[in-house]
Amino acid sequence: MPILEDLFTAKAPITQGSLENDLRNMGLKSGMNVMVHSSLKSIGWISGGAIAFIQALMEVVTSEGTIIFPSHSTDLSDPSTWRAPSVPKEWWETIRETMPPFDSQTTPTYALGTVAEQFLKFPGVIRSNHPQYSFAAWGKNAHHITCDHALAFGMGVHSPLQKMYDLDAYSLLVGVSYENNTSFHLAEYQVDQPSTITQSSPILENGRRVWQTYQDIELDPNDAFDEIGKDFEQHCPVVKANVGHANARLFKQVDAVNFALEWLNNAYKEV
Repeated sequence: MPILEDLFTAKAPITQGSLENDLRNMGLKSGMNVMVHSSLKSIGWISGGAIAFIQALMEVVTSEGTIIFPSHSTDLSDPSTWRAPSVPKEWWETIRETMPPFDSQTTPTYALGTVAEQFLKFPGVIRSNHPQYSFAAWGKNAHHITCDHALAFGMGVHSPLQKMYDLDAYSLLVGVSYENNTSFHLAEYQVDQPSTITQSSPILENGRRVWQTYQDIELDPNDAFDEIGKDFEQHCPVVKANVGHANARLFKQVDAVNFALEWLNNAYKEV
């Protein structure tokens, strides 16, 4: 359903072409490697919806660059850890025995919105092989970014996030806050003495479904990310503009990760 308020108040429809202009005006260009976080509702009513927004990104970045979206499926986890809602303890073993394994072609994203889910359907998009923290990419460096995604410590130095960092990639937030800035997680894996936890998920191993256990760190539930982001903007270059009706930010991932790492280490010292 169209967002009626936008239809009644907008002077002109948002289109793929107008989105391309907005993206170029804020500095997006051909050849960039950029990870995107977006809220379709915040952009406003678009002629063509999520498809038009993705096509605008592709037209601006071109196949000489790379577009990346988080494609996480964090619901593929041990039911004993589930909250809001939790499930009865009597169900846990049945869920572990029957939950379908992660499949890069068929497993849906979880709580990431329409655009990230639609992106997976585009020709040429490649998805990394991680049951909870996969990333999807299109363009020149898509294979490099998504291949060899380590199971343990899934957003650490052996993940697509580190490869984006090494490629001097950008982060683009469209209609979302720094709470959604996945790049900050890479800093969490590098803080002094992070707390480790045990995770488990259903995966395919040699063509067979197995319930696999692996190590990870205890991630911050993003509570600090907005505060980090506000401080980050006081110290590092961040381009701010509108994409459609949404407030958008464009910045270097290297800057964000390095700043967050220093911020987190200082915060932990104060505890």
